[in-house]
Amino acid sequence: MLVLGKITEILNAFTLKRPSLTLREIQQSTGLPASTVQRLVTNLVANGFLDRADDGFRIGVRMAYWAAAAAKDFDVLAVVNPVLKDRRDVTGETACFFRAEGEHRVCIAVAGTHHALRREMSVGRIAPITVGSSGRVLLAWNPDLAEKVPQHEPPQLTDSTVTDRGELRRLIKQTVADGYAITVGDASTAPRASRPPVFDSAADVVGALMIQGPALRMPYEKCVERVDVLVEQAERITRALGGRFPA
Repeated sequence: MLVLGKITEILNAFTLKRPSLTLREIQQSTGLPASTVQRLVTNLVANGFLDRADDGFRIGVRMAYWAAAAAKDFDVLAVVNPVLKDRRDVTGETACFFRAEGEHRVCIAVAGTHHALRREMSVGRIAPITVGSSGRVLLAWNPDLAEKVPQHEPPQLTDSTVTDRGELRRLIKQTVADGYAITVGDASTAPRASRPPVFDSAADVVGALMIQGPALRMPYEKCVERVDVLVEQAERITRALGGRFPA
């Protein structure tokens, strides 16, 4: 393994739940020889990639200096839009990206289907965060918001909208367990949609990737079939954003 690969293995050993590691813990996590770990960690500390923390080590504060340059003028949509267009071209259906804005969800990017039969979707479209699969995903990985929002009576947009607060909480927990959400006519009478989450470097949810279409072209079974690919694309966006997944 090249030295850079070994260094990457060492840095990847640090997580939000384990921000401080001893040499032994780094060795156990990476599987690298103890002598190699000791030599590389010493060099990483000398160059600011790692800092000493009592009897262990942490990611170096200097890394924040480099990270700031990486994030400056970084356009999230430059990463999201190509993925949406790819999903639209592969599935033939509308692909969108939603993020949370207070107690609402808002569409910040869309690649519309070329089919004549479609539900209009546009950038800036707003809906209650308690409605639809994207809202469910955004609530599932934002515990504070999920605790706050269901205290209000959820609005009913269709006959299929979940308005029972206990049921909504159950579905939010189920979304976390599944890693995605699929809804059928929850936000509008016809479309079905499936969505996985995208995360940032703090493992906070950034938004929800969505594919939606009418039941005629997207029966529930088709939504389920597309989940794995959508999850892969959401993970691709997460990695491109320098994000990490919740432990």
